[in-house]
Amino acid sequence: MSEFEEKVIKLLEIINDKLDKVLGSSSSGSIAPKEPEPTPVASTPAPAAETAPGGLKPSEVIDKQKEEERLKVAPPVEGRRVCPECGGTDFDEREDRSQPPIHQMGGIKIYKKKITCKKCSYNFPA
Repeated sequence: MSEFEEKVIKLLEIINDKLDKVLGSSSSGSIAPKEPEPTPVASTPAPAAETAPGGLKPSEVIDKQKEEERLKVAPPVEGRRVCPECGGTDFDEREDRSQPPIHQMGGIKIYKKKITCKKCSYNFPA
């Protein structure tokens, strides 16, 4: 066996050991083929994708972890406006003078408010 093949086999053994630790199996770390186990006559097909212990796919687990992390950073606040783009709660309110005044009382003009997220500059619809 060449030196390259020996290095590849050692790396494969290391990877196999790490996978065994992650999956919690107690199989040995060798790459040597094991004797095939007799298969039952009525066997079910193997799942297309590996699933995590909770029955979720690994990508779904990662998405769930990201969502939990986002909620820890900025928890939703009831009764307050929340930006649909970034989840921020800090806004800039200005009078929208491009539109005619809503009401005029005693010479004071009241304009509609224009609300903009300070974090991502999202403008709330009229």
